[in-house]
Amino acid sequence: MSAGIQHADISEETVREISERLDEPEWMLEARLDALEALDSLELPSVIQTPGRRWTNLEDLDFDALVDPLSAEEQKDQVGPEEVEVLSFSEALSEHEELVRENFGSAIDPQENYLTALSTALFDTGTVVYVPRNVDAEDVTIRTTMNSRSLFNYTLVVTEQSSSVTILERQSTGDEVESEEGRYYSGLVEISAGENSNVQYGSLQDLSEETYNYTLKHGVTDQYSTINWIEGNLGSRLTKSAVETTLSGEGSETQIVGAFFGHDDQHFDINSRVWHRAEHTTADLVTRGVLDDRARSVYEGVQDVGSGAWDTNSYQRENTLMLSDESEADASPKLIINNHDTEASHSATVGQVDAEDLFYMTSRGVDPQSAKNMLVEGFFVPVLEEIEVDELREDLEGRIKERLR
Repeated sequence: MSAGIQHADISEETVREISERLDEPEWMLEARLDALEALDSLELPSVIQTPGRRWTNLEDLDFDALVDPLSAEEQKDQVGPEEVEVLSFSEALSEHEELVRENFGSAIDPQENYLTALSTALFDTGTVVYVPRNVDAEDVTIRTTMNSRSLFNYTLVVTEQSSSVTILERQSTGDEVESEEGRYYSGLVEISAGENSNVQYGSLQDLSEETYNYTLKHGVTDQYSTINWIEGNLGSRLTKSAVETTLSGEGSETQIVGAFFGHDDQHFDINSRVWHRAEHTTADLVTRGVLDDRARSVYEGVQDVGSGAWDTNSYQRENTLMLSDESEADASPKLIINNHDTEASHSATVGQVDAEDLFYMTSRGVDPQSAKNMLVEGFFVPVLEEIEVDELREDLEGRIKERLR
């Protein structure tokens, strides 16, 4: 059963024009066309449901009004040190076609759901980060500013043996666009981490609050490699975000750190998932979010331990703080364990600002709003302390303070 979405501008001619603009080889065009053909049979991404309610309703999005695939405009800054290649997607196809062909679609199935197929068929901008063997690199920056009604972005990171890289990504919106229905941003990120390599990928989503946002980030580890994700969500009208790692290599590790802050009528659907598929793997999932006004959030965390994943360590915790009686939050942490040699735990809490803490602070001369702000800032500290990228931590901390003001 398909998602049942029709769009006049999504056609084979449109896909061929995008591919021609990027001067792509035939195999890339075929991958796009296969994704286009699959749209008729694919469902939208799954969402959490509780009795009588779907917490995120993607079916009502008017893609006909949101998606304008041939009018994409952006400003992109993508820089890195000399020893690392940070290339546009078209440059990477020209200079490293076999590398791209080998890794494209290796972490994310282009036909995983309707929105991944849509992104594969229509992505019009992208970045490839290639880190050669034994190279240690920091300060790789990818900043994307959307200046059009819609933008489809694709990022591929490939690290070779015993290399390391720190990447900071930011998405924002620039020029205003006339659209009664809003705007649409889609981002796919794939990471292929080579043996004994280390990848730290930090992302801050700060899109305008008229924008609908779908992002899927998935990394696959080789033996003894590490992928650490940092995911900050502040902008958008609705965000459907998933950050995932498949621990395929023995002794590999991952950490997923997430933070979100919603106000007005923002909606965040946040997913953190890890698949343990090898021996001696470790995962740590940490998410904290704050909701004010009529904002809503739903969180799903999954730790899936395969039958061959001996000596697994997997931990998950999620906490949501509500500042308003009108805000809503739901959480669904899950453990799927098929190997008894596993140490794992999960927890999720939803609550309001502690009245006793507020009373204590106000009784000592702190005005109520300042006291509330201080408690919120303190609530985020355990997540901020996990962020090793100074620029991202300071950026996120600054935006949180701005929103509180």
